[in-house]
Amino acid sequence: MSRSGAAARGARGARGAQTCGSPSAGPQEAVPTEGFAEQLVAWQRHSGRHDLPWQKVRDPYRIWLSEVMLQQTQVATVIPYYERFMARFPDVTSLAAAPVDEVLHLWTGLGYYARARNLHACAKVVVADYSGEFPQTLDAMMSLPGIGRSTAGAILSIAAGLRHPILDGNVKRVLARMFGIAGDPSSNAVLESLWSLADRCTPQHEVGAYTQAIMDLGATVCTRSRPACTLCPMNVECVAAREGRQAQLPGSKPKRHRPSREATLLIAHSGDVKEAAVFVERRPATGLWGGLWSPPQFDNDAAAMTWCAREVGEPQSDSQALTPIDHAFTHFDLRLRPLRVRCRPHLALKDGDQLWYDLRDPPKVGLPQPIKQLFERLRANEGIEA
Repeated sequence: MSRSGAAARGARGARGAQTCGSPSAGPQEAVPTEGFAEQLVAWQRHSGRHDLPWQKVRDPYRIWLSEVMLQQTQVATVIPYYERFMARFPDVTSLAAAPVDEVLHLWTGLGYYARARNLHACAKVVVADYSGEFPQTLDAMMSLPGIGRSTAGAILSIAAGLRHPILDGNVKRVLARMFGIAGDPSSNAVLESLWSLADRCTPQHEVGAYTQAIMDLGATVCTRSRPACTLCPMNVECVAAREGRQAQLPGSKPKRHRPSREATLLIAHSGDVKEAAVFVERRPATGLWGGLWSPPQFDNDAAAMTWCAREVGEPQSDSQALTPIDHAFTHFDLRLRPLRVRCRPHLALKDGDQLWYDLRDPPKVGLPQPIKQLFERLRANEGIEA
């Protein structure tokens, strides 16, 4: 597929810095982009992905759902979640009508839960303001909850064939390597350069095929580590491949100190149901595990036990320290120390904010993955089948 090095150099010398699509060039106008889109589309026809579940129809709902799920998440991880979502919510109307707890419940384990909350909020807006049809302009699409410029461009280009560039993580990597764009890709200057290139490389025709092609190339060939450069249709023209700079491009963010936190996780069992229920509460909508359900957290064991006796019920047994839970978030590491105690509860549950989570018959609410795993261990230790 690739032209020879001599042919490529000749083409560059003869044509200079022509563009693939829009004539707006921006700060990278000296970078030649001719032939890029055509070669990627041709490569995608015979080497790209064609059997992903959201590719079966050009439905904006399916594409939107897949694009949101694929943010910072691998395809193999997304597919079973996508299929469960589609089985339960086959269209935007059914998603909008569902309780947010059910949406979060189906999302449990996929991470970055703000995506699920935004997904539900977006569905409600589409139904209420657009009669269940996704808007067809970039500005209107970007006004919806959780949809940024790149996601909006992907939906409009793939579903409607409208010419809009995208710039997700895979595309940033492809463009930075292909055209030798160094520096932190999240910085304003580099980001502006990459968006300019993304715009210029997006063709006027077959834009949906091109969008899928550049995403496929980044996901399957131009990978973060050990890219398969010999299989890439652009390996002759690619700056990183030609100069051996695959490990340096794209650049990385400056390293920062990674803080760690610790907290006591109160596992308060209801004494009247043979320790099969655990007190949980809904976390605030913003912040760590926003909107999900979890046992309450405290600075230390003493604070947890004092609160438990006052708010939940007097302990009927000595507290038991369970195996700590270590979990890595994007910007810090968290260690939770579960403290288990059996209580005789006296509290009146706050409707919508507190509940007894029955390990035998789990309610359909969203749990953080570490809490879900903890409850599974408790069930196993007690011989409880959910």
